[in-house]
Amino acid sequence: MSQNITRRTLLSATALLATGALSACGGNGDPASDSVAVDSPVTLTVAASPSPHAEILNDFAAPLLAEQGITLEVKEYTDYILPNQDTTSGEVDCNYFQHLNYLNNYNEENGTDLVSVGKIHFEPMGVFAGKSDDLAAIADGATITIPNDATNEGRALLLLQEQGIITLSEDAGITATPNDIVDNPHNVEFIEQEAAMLPSTLADADFSVINGNYAIDAGLTLADAVAQESADSDVIRNEYANVIVTTPDLEDDERIKTLVSALTTDDFKAYLEETFGDSVQAAF
Repeated sequence: MSQNITRRTLLSATALLATGALSACGGNGDPASDSVAVDSPVTLTVAASPSPHAEILNDFAAPLLAEQGITLEVKEYTDYILPNQDTTSGEVDCNYFQHLNYLNNYNEENGTDLVSVGKIHFEPMGVFAGKSDDLAAIADGATITIPNDATNEGRALLLLQEQGIITLSEDAGITATPNDIVDNPHNVEFIEQEAAMLPSTLADADFSVINGNYAIDAGLTLADAVAQESADSDVIRNEYANVIVTTPDLEDDERIKTLVSALTTDDFKAYLEETFGDSVQAAF
């Protein structure tokens, strides 16, 4: 059976859920309290990074969608490229791993038109101690590792600027790189690394600025950080909210709408707080 026939069949079946599933998942109470039985269960395939995204999908969302006749299939990825490629190709229906800034940058660099269909959560970035533990008394010539991807490197440098470690040029913004540093009083050496590597090399640097998902994977929490982003920052909420992403032709897919509805309730907020504390916070 071709991909197109398969998708049409699934969409026809999920049309039965349009009213019942969304009303069941849209409230602030138990999203599955008014479950809708369907004769032909359908599958929604989502690409996700292991933690917290896949954990959220498997532990929280999957049981709720099952009550709506939707089988949630989660495919885990450990990189930032393949999930978007597989979403564009139709290998998966949508993905849940990236923030808005990364999505916009990816579309621009790759000529794609992937779309966000819902802000779900955000993960404050933290500065973690390696060979040193007092960021305020950082030594001259200290080393700090930072993500090397275009969207997270600037975010890391802005956090270090907030801590008084460096000063960036006024127009640097969220796309800042070490070349935009105009004042580095402690002659800090910045080592750019793939974001996924940062936890494993933490012991080799004085400090490391680590993305929330990779910190969680490594057993780190914001309580372990010596500095962190402000969760109340408009930039964090608007640029770095983690989103459900799909293709334009699936933007109104009822299966995906049901998933987004399940992940934007008060019950979900309570789950995040209980499971992840401050490391993963609701973005709605």
